[in-house]
Amino acid sequence: METAALFGEPTHCSFCGKPGSEVGKLVSGPGVYICDECVALAERIVAETLGEPFARGGHAWASMTDEEILDRLPGVAAHIDRAEAELRLWVQELRRRGVTWTRIGEVFGITRQSAWERFSGEE
Repeated sequence: METAALFGEPTHCSFCGKPGSEVGKLVSGPGVYICDECVALAERIVAETLGEPFARGGHAWASMTDEEILDRLPGVAAHIDRAEAELRLWVQELRRRGVTWTRIGEVFGITRQSAWERFSGEE
């Protein structure tokens, strides 16, 4: 992977939304960019998941003001919406292939009915 700054691309972090000019490093991937702050946050999340202490301590928001955190919420919500839409596409493909709601529900630790309610698009 190459840093976006290397190519002079005006871009922003795909995760937190900060412009490249406001972060130390911005790394590009296929159609996405991630800043050094989000990489550090991801490291902490993975370490926490594995039961290890944070490598660099604290949460990313520890040094942010309330206003900065509030300003970030719409971007975070937009990422969640995009992820949910992508998840629905994957489930639709499984259904197209004949995978049952029971099997899909098991993957999420929910009932067949709950899976259907979440992903079917029907009411």
